[in-house]
Amino acid sequence: MIATQQKYLEHQLAEKDFKLNSLLEITKAINNNLPVDQLIKIYMYVLKEQLGFPRFVLFLKQKDWEIFCKSGIKGKVKEIDVERDLIRFKESTEIASSHSSLLQEFETIVPVYHKGTPLAFLLFTTNPKSQFNLIDEHSNTNFIQILTNIIVVAIENQRMTRLSIIQERIKKELEVASEMQKLLFPSDLPSNRRMDISAKYKPRHEVGGDYYDFIPLGDDEYTICIGDVSGKGIGAAMLMANFQATIRTLFNYQRFDMEFLMEELNKKVMRNAKGEKFITFFIAHYNATSRELTYVNAGHNHPFITTGKKVEYLSEGCIGLGMLDELPFIDVGKKILQPNTTLVLFTDGVVELENDSNEQFSVERLASTVNAFYPLKMEDLTNLIFSKLDEWRGTNSFVDDTAIFSCRFF
Repeated sequence: MIATQQKYLEHQLAEKDFKLNSLLEITKAINNNLPVDQLIKIYMYVLKEQLGFPRFVLFLKQKDWEIFCKSGIKGKVKEIDVERDLIRFKESTEIASSHSSLLQEFETIVPVYHKGTPLAFLLFTTNPKSQFNLIDEHSNTNFIQILTNIIVVAIENQRMTRLSIIQERIKKELEVASEMQKLLFPSDLPSNRRMDISAKYKPRHEVGGDYYDFIPLGDDEYTICIGDVSGKGIGAAMLMANFQATIRTLFNYQRFDMEFLMEELNKKVMRNAKGEKFITFFIAHYNATSRELTYVNAGHNHPFITTGKKVEYLSEGCIGLGMLDELPFIDVGKKILQPNTTLVLFTDGVVELENDSNEQFSVERLASTVNAFYPLKMEDLTNLIFSKLDEWRGTNSFVDDTAIFSCRFF
């Protein structure tokens, strides 16, 4: 009797030592920041070699539920649907009977939850001949649950750390891209006896697809343009940066008539975007001596000119660039500008901005705002328009890139 009791106590002590050593080994591996595959090897060694489990499988939630490790199981285990077959188990449960023949191949289910969210499910079968065979079944199940919890949480922490690092890297890259994009916009817009020009751009995200530019062509001639890429994000920003570089390059070498220029730009957009994106674009050439404004509107929101009362929209042009391999038509518009004429260019983020009643700001409201505050300098007028947009949207956010480019010709 005494010998039997002593043997039982020795077995209990050995089991406690085993559990403690296993937990210490796992904890040490985690503290040493071992990769996930090594953590899983240690975990499987404990289950398979030390506990002697002949059959087990660990389902782990990543993007979807995955079989993270298994032993003693054939391919059929893939037929187990976690959402259908396992999600109902909230605590460690012995599988007495189940509608699933696959689940009946196991004895116990051990779920791992964190803040009410399921992270993993361990299914296993014990070996009756194992030296640590469930002297205290409840205690051993608790040990397995603790062991699984530690491993799963460690894996989840590593995954979250990787995501955090990736997100931080993306954030830094976007910050750099945003700073680089700012360099593409003209920083020195003229305000002199001939003209007063101001512009403001508010991207929806770190980088955007709106663009405007002012290109002097000598003392008396200037090119003014604005554009908007379909779509958002880095892809749109890259396409627009390339587009701007093309325009600048073309004007650095020679001047082109509007038809030829639009044809070349359309070819460039088609090559770069491969039909997946297009650009709406407005470009104007202004001669300060003749006061002639020559323009083409390639599917862009109609800019307008006004002297404070009558508003004229500039609609002559063609379809958006990159929509078709060849532009089916190109109409060139021409206007002689009266002194103190204001030209306002904008992107759809301005006029399509909605208030709490889902009503758009509209081009008519923009034009009436410009006329109502016509005496203001262009910088003050631009800032006032953006303040009006803030008032209009109320609790809503800007849902698109937003740009305004205003020019007054004296």
